[in-house]
Amino acid sequence: MQMLSKKAACDSHGQDSSYFLGWQEYEKNPYHEVQNPNGIIQMGLAENQLSFDLAESWLADNPDVLGLRRDGKSVFKELALFQDYHGMPTFKNELVEFMAKLRGYKVEFDPKKLVLVAGSTSANESLMFCLAEPGEAFLLPTPYYPGFDRDLKWRTGVEIVPIHCSSSNDFKITGCALEDAYEQAKKLNLNVKGVLVTNPSNPLGTTMDRDELNLLIDFAITKKIHIVSDEIYSGTVFDSTSFVSIIEAVTDRNIDDTHELWNRIHMVYSLSKDLGLPGFRVGMIYSNDETVVAAATKMSSFGLVSSQTQFLLTNMLSDKKFTSKYIEENRKRLKSRKEMLVSGLSGAGIECLNSNACLFCWVDMRHLLSSDTFEAEKELSKRILFEVGLNISPGSSCHCSEPGWFRMCFANMSQETLKVAITRIKDFVESITSSRENCNHQLTVLDSRRKSVSKWVLPLSPYDNNEPADR
Repeated sequence: MQMLSKKAACDSHGQDSSYFLGWQEYEKNPYHEVQNPNGIIQMGLAENQLSFDLAESWLADNPDVLGLRRDGKSVFKELALFQDYHGMPTFKNELVEFMAKLRGYKVEFDPKKLVLVAGSTSANESLMFCLAEPGEAFLLPTPYYPGFDRDLKWRTGVEIVPIHCSSSNDFKITGCALEDAYEQAKKLNLNVKGVLVTNPSNPLGTTMDRDELNLLIDFAITKKIHIVSDEIYSGTVFDSTSFVSIIEAVTDRNIDDTHELWNRIHMVYSLSKDLGLPGFRVGMIYSNDETVVAAATKMSSFGLVSSQTQFLLTNMLSDKKFTSKYIEENRKRLKSRKEMLVSGLSGAGIECLNSNACLFCWVDMRHLLSSDTFEAEKELSKRILFEVGLNISPGSSCHCSEPGWFRMCFANMSQETLKVAITRIKDFVESITSSRENCNHQLTVLDSRRKSVSKWVLPLSPYDNNEPADR
């Protein structure tokens, strides 16, 4: 008799993905500039460490917050006692204000439509529980964040059907790709409940343009399905005018407030990337559907945001001078660091997809593959991990349909560490180039020798053919 549940025994969590395998090797041999200079540099972690000094400076100027005091008086007891799962109204008010600020106040958010959860992982899973039954499907454009195989599928039983996007148009969503994915789901006898996108995109580092968003909206209206827009990187956009939220896109279509589409538009947000606070576990769901909000709020009791976290962030976000400074400076630093990586890779003959957001670059290493196959990509990925000492995410882990693309993170390390990483990849590319040149030279010499021999052999051939064999 089996003593454990099927859920505990199954391996559908996705932990065996090549995305996580690199992490395991990094943990065995992490890089340190002094203690382990030959260790593996972690470039697979999308974490924003570039603006910690701004947050720490604010905390130093506001010691009462860390001391759990309000106007000099302790609020420890107030925070330590039971809090219901609706979240602190003051925090929700400040959070929707911050979200609107990141979007240039082109969108207004109602705190009553917001559900607080412990990070975007919980937010996405809760939405799947609310929107789909086990065995129903969501369409996701490729490449997509590898963790979605865990977040969306593992406990919910929801299936993912890929919308295959191509490098030929910079991986933009097309009408044909949407229809192909929908038809593929039907062939698999899967009922499609919606489309989930990350905007800005993980792993592309790009924002969706209005044509893509309108295509998505039209598709949702025609098929009568949901749209989930994961916008956890909205504050990382270097060019703030280029980001359009799904809420703004639908609003600009002048779709009547009573149209049923509004109840099928859902947004996910988090403070993990924009404020660099993944350890605080602050995520949220925003939906116009009252039933979804009510159900997700009840589910949030399994993963609440702690009272002291809400208290601290309420105070931080209410300081409008600080949030304005942080948003502007953080964008500048991200853009500068991204340009440093792109420039360094370009010097090694490696190009990146043109991006305008996020904490990583989508890197084109197709020319370094030994063949145009995912097996060759796996081989290259292992060499970069074990020989070069860099943990980067192979495109196959993101379900990219073309081998040779990789995601490289740049904001989770110091500038000096990034320089080491760039030097390592340059040396690696040079060694590959040199090896190929030597191989080509040897082939050229061999071919030359063959041609030289053939000059003597060919004239003799007719004579030999007319002579009797020498027994």
